[in-house]
Amino acid sequence: MANTNSILADAAGKEASTLSLYRLLEPEVLANPYPLYRQLRTEDPVHWDPFLHAWVVTRYADVVNVLSNFSANRTYTPEQLDSMGLAGISPIAKVMVQQMLFMDAPMHTRLRGLCAVAFTPQRVEVMRAHIQEIADSLIDQVLESGRMEVIADFAAPLPAIVIAEMLGIPASDHVELKNWSADFAEMLGNFQHNPNRTQSVLRSLENLIEYFGRMIAELRKKPRPGLVNALIEAQVDGDRLSEEEIIANSILTMVGGQETTTNLIANGILTLLRNPAQLKQLRDDPSIIQVAVEELLRYESPSQYTGRLAHEDVELGGKKIRKRQAVLAVMGAANRDPEKFADPDHLDLTRKDNRHVAFGWGAHFCFGAPLARIEGQIAFATILRRLSNLQLEPSPLVWRDNLGLRGLTALQVSFTASRN
Repeated sequence: MANTNSILADAAGKEASTLSLYRLLEPEVLANPYPLYRQLRTEDPVHWDPFLHAWVVTRYADVVNVLSNFSANRTYTPEQLDSMGLAGISPIAKVMVQQMLFMDAPMHTRLRGLCAVAFTPQRVEVMRAHIQEIADSLIDQVLESGRMEVIADFAAPLPAIVIAEMLGIPASDHVELKNWSADFAEMLGNFQHNPNRTQSVLRSLENLIEYFGRMIAELRKKPRPGLVNALIEAQVDGDRLSEEEIIANSILTMVGGQETTTNLIANGILTLLRNPAQLKQLRDDPSIIQVAVEELLRYESPSQYTGRLAHEDVELGGKKIRKRQAVLAVMGAANRDPEKFADPDHLDLTRKDNRHVAFGWGAHFCFGAPLARIEGQIAFATILRRLSNLQLEPSPLVWRDNLGLRGLTALQVSFTASRN
């Protein structure tokens, strides 16, 4: 009997490891996670992952349920980390617990209302011509060479410059801010703690806190338009935001405004190059650009999953989830669910009824979505208009080890300058 129990335990362990999101740490799975997502959706759509000590949810309807109804207040406090012997990363927690991404109402509603006003579709649309100027200037810099590293030359600086201007901070600081942002994004996009990267992340966080503290001091003396100044001047029921709240949510806005849009552009260019008929369709008919961007968001979601906690004991997909248990809602899997999307593994740039969850859902739906959409539309339209014979260079594709924020480390392409 003992031997039989051991065999059963080994089999259960093997099955659990086969389905675990921990497998995203394997380079080949990270490069193409969709077979793993398909297996999870088919075999165990509400899966207890013993390696992550969390439920993993992969069906579209269940992901929407989790994003709509489960708690976002999931970050350890500095005190909790101290008690766990992780005092070294307490400075990170001190910032994250003040970010709206990890809050429920009413605190989330208060902060989101202040930040979202800067990113309404109407306000963002006013910036379209200026974003186009930035995109063209970046293309101008590589046009003669006939080669471009899509991320370093275009997909990273475009949103970095734009978000700096929207925050009301010097756009000339965008390279430094982008580097610090990428480090901090590791804490937002990974479920594993990499001790080898802790000091780098802490240094970048210290730099961000010092930077925004200095910007706040300057803006108090000499206000200028932008989100940071708006947060300084904002009052909610007669109360002003603390400096720590302003800094924390300026960091969140900056990181969110850069990382996901960079990934949208680079992932989208790679997807188009892998689907030449669809690339030609978009090049021949630029009028489909808005619908095409939604499909590229669905097909290779820049944000792959996010965490929530159960408010109370609840049943989901026939499984009993206990109060305060962690749940990972896998948007990348939901966006390939055949129950919601016909032929989901096929790229269709004219797909109808494309209600993807790449920007989340419900109260925490990404307030920067209008800006990301316009940046994506301009980026793809500009590249296809100005660069002909776009080809992947023969270099290996390496995906960033930020498991939740899906993106490449580099994307080398060659092209011919277009006469258009």
